[in-house]
Amino acid sequence: MSILSRACPYLARTGLSALQSLAASGAVGVGFARGLSTSAVEQARCGVCPGHTGQSALLAKASQCPVVGPAIRSNEASVSKSSKAIPAACPYAKAAGNVSSAASAAGSNIGPTAAPLVGAEPASHASQETAFDYEGMYQEKLAKKHADKSYRYFNNINRLAAKFPQAHTANAANVVTVWCSNDYLGQSKNPAVVDAMKSALDTYGAGAGGTRNIAGNSALHLRLESELATLHRKEAALVFSSCFVANDATLSTLCSALPDCVIFSDKMNHASMIQGIRHSNARKHVFGHNDLTHLEHLLAQYPRSTPKLIAFESVYSMSGTVGRIPEICALARKYGAITFLDEVHAVGMYGPHGAGVAEHYDYDASLSTPTGQRIPHSVLDQVDIVTGTLGKAFGIVGGYIAASSSLVDMIRSYAPGFIFTTSLPPPIVAGAVASIQYLSGSQRERYLQQTHMRELKADLAAAGIPVVPNPSHIVPVLVGDAERAKAASDLLLSQHAIYVQSINYPTVPVGEERLRITPSPGHSSTMRTQLVAALDSVWGTLGLNRTVDWERLGGRCGVGESRVNSELHVGWKRGVEYVWEDTQLQQAHDYERARKGGVPIVPAIPETVQQIVSAAA
Repeated sequence: MSILSRACPYLARTGLSALQSLAASGAVGVGFARGLSTSAVEQARCGVCPGHTGQSALLAKASQCPVVGPAIRSNEASVSKSSKAIPAACPYAKAAGNVSSAASAAGSNIGPTAAPLVGAEPASHASQETAFDYEGMYQEKLAKKHADKSYRYFNNINRLAAKFPQAHTANAANVVTVWCSNDYLGQSKNPAVVDAMKSALDTYGAGAGGTRNIAGNSALHLRLESELATLHRKEAALVFSSCFVANDATLSTLCSALPDCVIFSDKMNHASMIQGIRHSNARKHVFGHNDLTHLEHLLAQYPRSTPKLIAFESVYSMSGTVGRIPEICALARKYGAITFLDEVHAVGMYGPHGAGVAEHYDYDASLSTPTGQRIPHSVLDQVDIVTGTLGKAFGIVGGYIAASSSLVDMIRSYAPGFIFTTSLPPPIVAGAVASIQYLSGSQRERYLQQTHMRELKADLAAAGIPVVPNPSHIVPVLVGDAERAKAASDLLLSQHAIYVQSINYPTVPVGEERLRITPSPGHSSTMRTQLVAALDSVWGTLGLNRTVDWERLGGRCGVGESRVNSELHVGWKRGVEYVWEDTQLQQAHDYERARKGGVPIVPAIPETVQQIVSAAA
């Protein structure tokens, strides 16, 4: 600093902290000048050299500086090539950037803090100028949401554990039937899960006590990660506070670490993946939903040596469509990419052990191979990174990734979303372990959910209610208008004591608004009959399009379209209607009946799962 001070009159009277702030603000060098108007550049000049044109005696003196001199000559050469006559930025600001870099190398903590422009007059607060209208801005943003009918309303729904899938509203006496929960298999009330949570609460208390690095790493957490790695037949797993955090943290950390990484993302990917991709600052391409031709066209633009990641899902939550996992993995191998598969809406639901759709592709091999053991050449084995949640079919809360031990350790060591957050509480972790173990050995819940879903879709088709075609457990009912989708949801709740939340933009595209229905093992045949009748009534009251109406309009979202056309996007195996095939459901039925001593399992569910089990006992 002393050498620069002797050579530069600006540095001689400017403190290091000011120079560091100036450098961090980005207001240095020709790059800064090019980003401003000419008048703004004039205002940003150094106060000791007003009207600087690049020929002053002061500039000549500055040119003697061993640091500033080369920078001045480089900047002058760049500016002379510019198509606009923009004056060069202050050379001493450039020197400040060099000093700041030296200080950073020495360990100085320089953050991206804003600093006033050099020579600018401080703002006057003596005037009658009004402050920014913060509340007005908030209200304006909300008004836009109301205007385009995308404002979100949150109903007061209190699920009753003893009466799942029933709940009460704000009035405890007002009991409704919930048809849109992501607690797909009712595991949140499973006695094995609840008892494990109670035991951990009594033993370890309510909270984790800190981050995983500071007092929050217990034997339960390690056991949970071991269970997840075993479930997905991967070397290791890492647990996060949610799968939104898992996706965001993993994608942003991994793809920012891979040099010149390019990401290929399915058009219908979840917001958590989009967020992680955005935070990675990597180059990205969005390919059409399940469009393999488009994906390959994009991949072919890059050499195999370029790091590439393909991000997609197994079950897309709002459409129920299924990702083309084997085909995408094959393209990844062909073009030197790695795969990132989100199984959030599939874990617990598919595969003989509940590992998801990737496991379900090799159903028989997965059933006959010991859990945790790798199955070479299987679809699951070809997936590099699996992400999942503990908050849907497993009935608890939390998210995770499963992959190679080196990748997991790298994310564990670098991802802020993992490092700097309090770990999951012991009761939550204990419940998750119990749920994973239970569903790994039980087929009853999956069988009941799948058979009930099939019957509901058949009943809705017979009533002309438009269901978006898909091979999964999700039943999306197309409305096609945000305001009327909400009206349908409101009528179901107020007149029929049925809760189904409407799904509007940005969760789904404008014009594809829908009701998203998720049958569970606990819904009875009577409940299903009531739901179909209620939907038929609401469709009539609001004059909503039925399937024949969408056919007349040319179709939308696969509704009213030819099967051949819709199969291009729904995924799974061509010509196979459901992920759970008939023979697999029969195997599950026979296995459960034998395991429970002949207790009948019927497609039309007269009671909750727990009542059936209790009756057998």
